[in-house]
This record gives sequence, structure tokens and C-alpha cells, in this order.
Amino acid sequence: MKKLQIQLLLTGDELMSGDIVDSNSAMIAKKLQLAGYAVSKRVTVGDDIALMKQEIAVLAAASDVLIVNGGLGPTVDDLTAEVLAQVIGQPLEEHAQALGHLEAWCEKRNFKLDGPNRKQALLPKGVAIVPNPIGSAVGFSVNHNNCWVVCTPGVPSELEKMLDQTILPEIDKRFPTLDKTTVTHLPVFGLGESKVQQMISERIPDWPEEVELGFRASLPIIDVKLTAKSQEGEKARDVCLARLKALLGAHIISEKDETLPQRVVGLLQQQGKTIATAESCTGGLIASQITAIAGASSVFEMGVVSYSNRIKSHLLSVDPDVIEAQGAVSREVVYQMVEGALSQSGSDYAIAVSGVAGPDGGTDEKPVGSVWVAWGDSQNIETELLYFPGPRGYFQQVVAAVGLDLIRRRLLGIEEEPLYFKQRKFKGYR
Repeated sequence: MKKLQIQLLLTGDELMSGDIVDSNSAMIAKKLQLAGYAVSKRVTVGDDIALMKQEIAVLAAASDVLIVNGGLGPTVDDLTAEVLAQVIGQPLEEHAQALGHLEAWCEKRNFKLDGPNRKQALLPKGVAIVPNPIGSAVGFSVNHNNCWVVCTPGVPSELEKMLDQTILPEIDKRFPTLDKTTVTHLPVFGLGESKVQQMISERIPDWPEEVELGFRASLPIIDVKLTAKSQEGEKARDVCLARLKALLGAHIISEKDETLPQRVVGLLQQQGKTIATAESCTGGLIASQITAIAGASSVFEMGVVSYSNRIKSHLLSVDPDVIEAQGAVSREVVYQMVEGALSQSGSDYAIAVSGVAGPDGGTDEKPVGSVWVAWGDSQNIETELLYFPGPRGYFQQVVAAVGLDLIRRRLLGIEEEPLYFKQRKFKGYR
């Protein structure tokens, strides 16, 4: 069965110069993937009429759907409507529905509809409106050379609403009989990309051709992707999925496409439990990742960034004599940090970390990259000494993930020791 050809054209000098990072194409591709479609080509051009005209004509000739993103604003460098009008051979005219949307948008905000804003209602004759529920610029679409060309604004929040509410349902409506591509994600923590590939090659040598195996490394998570493009592929995918779960075990964070903080917050919510953090070397990163999740206020009680020894003692009741005798980076200190976080917050669980993030401050006994992690509840606090040499940002990201993963395992009742304990255990000091 024919594969639907969807292509993207991103426009704007700010994209070409690097002043703005292109996140919209990633959003479009992700939403299309979740809906069962795939982007076959993506092109980015600056605000150049000749180049835009050329790319729209070429891409439309080779696509079933062409999504043009950007260039719908009120300024002189917003050229998409003008360019599309030239491509389809139609004049620009004031579109009544677009003008009505603009008037209502301005009235709601007590804005005056001036000349530049009114430009957003000047569209190619004959186009259909793609509603924009939150922004001033409507999208618009037209059939050209057997391709559905849809033009969208560059504001990410507006684009997202339009994709969900109009564009994706319209693609489903226009192409109801096509086989869809389904992608299953297995986020994995504690195993490297090459290690996962080696395990699969050795233990599942008869991997079926109907299922594409892919990997996406996004520190500190490895995303294992299973892609099926037919009904036969979906059946084979289900078998592969079961075998992967058995192979990778507790290193699979979730059976859904979710992050480690999302998984931890979700488990805490399901179990009606709360958590607190006491961080030194990660500078509040664990707490930040937890509180970035919607609904975290129901499970997160407190976060203490206890960088100085004085604060460790003052806020977390860590014994100053213990700090003096053992040092801030020690089992005894992180143990007491967890005790203090549990006591001060009344939480069910707590995580504490203290280490040497670098690039300076390390010694032969406590080198840069060494970290003590403590986690648990009032009945059972565990500790581990690990070693993650590397840049400061890498160290902090990995240590934060380790803390969250250990809480995830505790919440799920997983007693199996994670592989990274063996790989990253530091034996230089206890």
C-alpha cells in the first residue's frame, strides 16, 4: 500500500541564522508519528521569495501533504501568503473569515486592529481557513498539484493547537485507507546504546524484518523504538515487545513514552506518596525535574540545595562532627541528609546526593565524578557510591537520573540491583 508522503517547509531568516532553534519541526514530526504518519523530508529556507516559491513548488509536486511553517505574521518579512499566491496563480485578497478572526482577537485584548495586523487577513484567493484558537494569525490551506498544502504560524503553542484540533484530523479524513506507521517507545535507563544493541543481537538474533529497530540516545535515557508499518508488522512488534521486556527488565523505565521524572511523579500519585530532596552536587536539578511535571505539587514536599556544610547541618540536621570526620562526600553525610529531609518534610521518601562535580575539587581519594547517593524511607535508607567521570553538566544529569531511578525502583518494589551499580561502583573509598 502507498506510503503517505508528508513533507515540511520551515521558513525564516532567524532559523537560518541560529537566532531561533527549530523546535517546530520536531513537534510536527512527533505528533505525526503518534498519529501513525512519518515525515519524509524537511527543508528550511530564509525569508526569500524566490527560494520559498521554488521549494513550495518542488515539495508540493512530490508530496501528498506539505506543511509550511512560519511567515504568517504582520511584518514585511512574513511572506508565506504572498509566495503561495504566486505558486497557485491566485491574487491576494482580504479573507472575510480571517478578518473576522483578527477583529475578535483584537477586541478581546483591547487592541486596535491596525494596518500591519490587518495584513494577516490578506490571503491567496480560494484558500480554506485553518482555525487558530489562541493566536492572531489563522492558518490556511489549498489543494495544489494533488497535494494538500497547509500553512501554519511559527508560534509553537499556536501550531500545536492547530495540529491537534484541525490538521491531524484532516489528514486522517483525507487518507482513510492508508496503512499507518506505529512506533512503540521503550525508554531505558542504566544501559548504553551499544550494550542494548549487543543484548538484542545476542538474545534475539531472529529479529523480524517487519519490525524496524531503532535507538535514540538522549542523555541519560536510551529510547528503544519499534516501528511497524503494516498489520503484519504490528503482530510481530507485539512479540518483539514481549521479548524486549524480558530481556531489559527493570531497566525499562516505562511501557509508555514518558520521562523518568514523569514516571516517578506518576507512581507517587498512584500510591498516594510524597517525596523530598536534599541535593549538593546537583544543585537542585532533581527537585527541578520533579516540579517541571504537571501535578507534582501533590507529591513533592520540599527540596533543599545544601551546598555548604553549614546548611547541611542547619537545615538537615547533619552532625557537624560527622562532616568534619568523614567529609561532605561520604556515606554518613548523605544518610543523615535523607534522615533530615524525611524529618523536616514529613515525606514518605527522600533522595540525597553529595559528590564532586568538578572540574576542580577532586582528590586521589575522592576524584571528580565520585558521588554518594542515598534514598529511601524512614524504615529503610540505602546508600551507594558511584563514579561518573566527565563534564560537570553530564555528571549532574546522570546523578539526578540515578536518584530518580532508585526511587522508581523502590516504588515498584524492584529488588534487582541495577547494572550501573556494577559498572559505576567506585571502590576507592568507603
